[in-house]
Amino acid sequence: MMIRNTFFSSKLILCVLLLLVMVTVAVAQQNGTVRGNIQTSDGQPAAAVSVGLKNTAAGTMTDGYGNFQFKVKPGNYIISVSAVGLMKDEKNITVTAGAVITLNFILKENASELKEVIIAGNKQKFKIDNPSPSLRLNQPLLQIPQNIQVISNEQIKEQQIFNMLEGVSRNVSGLTMQEHWGNYARVNARGDRLAAFRNGMNVEATWGPLTEDMSFVDRIEFVKGPAGFMLANGNPSGFYNVVTKKPTGVTSQAFSFTAGSFNTYRATADFDGKLTGDGKLQYRLNLMGQNSESFRPYDFTNRLAIAPVLRYKFDDNNTLTAEYTYQQQRMNAFGTAYLFSTDGYASLPRNFTNAPANSPSSDIKDYSAFLTYEHKFSNKWKATVQGAYFKYIQNAYSYWIDYIEDNGNISRNLGLWDAVNKNKFAQAFVNGELKTGAVNHRILGGLDVGYKYYIADYFQSASLDPVTPFNIYNPNNAAVTLPSFDRTTPLSQRGADAESVQKYQSGYIQDELGFFNEKLRLTIAARYTHVVDDTTANKFSPRVGISYSIDKATSAYALYDQSFVPQTGSIFGGGDVKPITGNNMELGLKRDWFDGKWSTSLSAYQILKNNQLVADPDRPNTNFVVQLGQTKTRGIEFDARGEIIPGLSLMANYAYTDSRISKDTDPANIGNPVPGFAKHVTNTWLTYRLQRGTLKGLGLSTGYQWQLNRIPWSLGTGTSDLPNYFRLDAGASYQLKKVSVAVNVNNVLNTYLYSGGHEDYLSATGRTVYTWQAEPPTTVRVSLGYRF
Repeated sequence: MMIRNTFFSSKLILCVLLLLVMVTVAVAQQNGTVRGNIQTSDGQPAAAVSVGLKNTAAGTMTDGYGNFQFKVKPGNYIISVSAVGLMKDEKNITVTAGAVITLNFILKENASELKEVIIAGNKQKFKIDNPSPSLRLNQPLLQIPQNIQVISNEQIKEQQIFNMLEGVSRNVSGLTMQEHWGNYARVNARGDRLAAFRNGMNVEATWGPLTEDMSFVDRIEFVKGPAGFMLANGNPSGFYNVVTKKPTGVTSQAFSFTAGSFNTYRATADFDGKLTGDGKLQYRLNLMGQNSESFRPYDFTNRLAIAPVLRYKFDDNNTLTAEYTYQQQRMNAFGTAYLFSTDGYASLPRNFTNAPANSPSSDIKDYSAFLTYEHKFSNKWKATVQGAYFKYIQNAYSYWIDYIEDNGNISRNLGLWDAVNKNKFAQAFVNGELKTGAVNHRILGGLDVGYKYYIADYFQSASLDPVTPFNIYNPNNAAVTLPSFDRTTPLSQRGADAESVQKYQSGYIQDELGFFNEKLRLTIAARYTHVVDDTTANKFSPRVGISYSIDKATSAYALYDQSFVPQTGSIFGGGDVKPITGNNMELGLKRDWFDGKWSTSLSAYQILKNNQLVADPDRPNTNFVVQLGQTKTRGIEFDARGEIIPGLSLMANYAYTDSRISKDTDPANIGNPVPGFAKHVTNTWLTYRLQRGTLKGLGLSTGYQWQLNRIPWSLGTGTSDLPNYFRLDAGASYQLKKVSVAVNVNNVLNTYLYSGGHEDYLSATGRTVYTWQAEPPTTVRVSLGYRF
């Protein structure tokens, strides 16, 4: 206990010190800012290019979009841009106190040499300064009046994360992963599920989409709080935007092979290049295949992903991009990971399963296609039109139990779960800049149209133990006689009672007014949404934000936002699912350190949300939901990420969350916690890579995930009976030119980790039934990569 308390105290002291450092702004000479963008002669961003001032130590490297920014004292300088494979360029500049100088370069390159620069020079693993184009905000994250955290592909690879179910949440404050069926990721933050976006479109379905494989993911952007002003409709708690890989215009290939615990084998390939000599037609192709068993008997998950992208540049101002993604997953029947007992959590072995030896498999096919056209009117104005189509087909089974007796007898239930989900989206928007007198305007406006369709047959089920019960204390996992289900009738008839259709149209406009040479920024925005599902609703949602640059490295912001989000679901016994409405108030402070190599952000918020959906506590093995009256969520979030000194990078975060039911038709629920969050969440990931010597290229990393005062997903419990969660991970890697080797060990301490809740209706004698999912024991993954 003393060790645990000391550890807890140390972490609290660390958090306090980080906060004190963040809010302490030293009085220093007012510097100027040099920023800009570098492109190659074919119009592609030039990543990992060195930008510096001659005869000084000032400078930086461009990010993945060719952007750069750094501070320097007033004076006359020569700025030099150089990299292997690029023709060097120089310009004379004069920097004055408080001024911003914007410079753009177009350089001729040798593509075969430039790709080596990209491979060797990508050092910004943790810190990304600018959002992706799909967020539509043409300004640094430091200036945006909202908490936005970006997880890079390099960080994902370093932690050997395969998909959204595997620890992506550790890299952002306040995120928790809830129990899942293995087909989609439920990421919770600020008291509710974050909406799932891909390339700027809300693709979330009630039970989908299929979780993205990281092989075709470029970055993941976590946007906290409402953000309907910039994208499609999103939950007031926020959303995560998966940005897929696109052609870079530089020819390169990358291959990797991974082997790990529980017979895990995975191979990926990434092809990037040009199909024509003039570079106008470019391609990107990502491939992935994976077979993996489990620490539980009979469980497995096999996956396949194919993601081709074509981009055609008509000229410097017109670009058309076509993208297709196919994912396939075959796994054991859903629900085999759930354990049940009246004796409390973790009262069964971690590798326990209720599944019989002949458990049927579930199959999922997930298709998506994007078509995006971009037109630049000028350097400051651009129009984008894009459409997307998603189709998710599931032929599956699910496990639950009908009852449990005090002696451990249970009746296992196998149900059918066939489903189809279809989404169609269209978006058109314009963004640009103009001036009225001394005021600068950043304008964003557009239209957003969506159609979501879901149908499922989860009405057919039968007991696997009609005569002799299955006993959890004396299990017999022998093969059983599987029930037969009707699949000859079309799903449109079998699932008619669970069919849901949602259509929405909306328009939005935003103006960010910049005063005093962009030091003060006032955001005024509004969105009008019309939605048709079981009912028809219309809503006008305003937004007001203000951001002030205390200096070039520090900004403070305040935000007020209203939200309106249509949602779908089935309420047992009938009834309409009402849209979410609510408002968000937020204050924040952001700062860059060490010439922009490290960043911190601190935010405090309150969200009032009406009509939040949670799983029906009496029918957890179905698609049924219940709707709460109003919830109130308050919290504080802190994030720090970047390179502290050459080779040493740190990601650390902490969040305090308190989410409670403030109004409800059932008075017993008022004041109870909203299901599925942790009051305190803190994570770290520390990496050090040797920069010189015979072992240059050797990297060591470690990090933890720590959750305290966890609230189970059970509705109305009012208390937390889940133990605290602590997981320690570690890794080592070695980079030698084009070859890389990495070893990652997860759950180093081999702790019995789990999450869950309880179900009173399952007990034959009225006792509380504890339901949980266990995580794997210590696991090892070894990866070998090659790029050329």
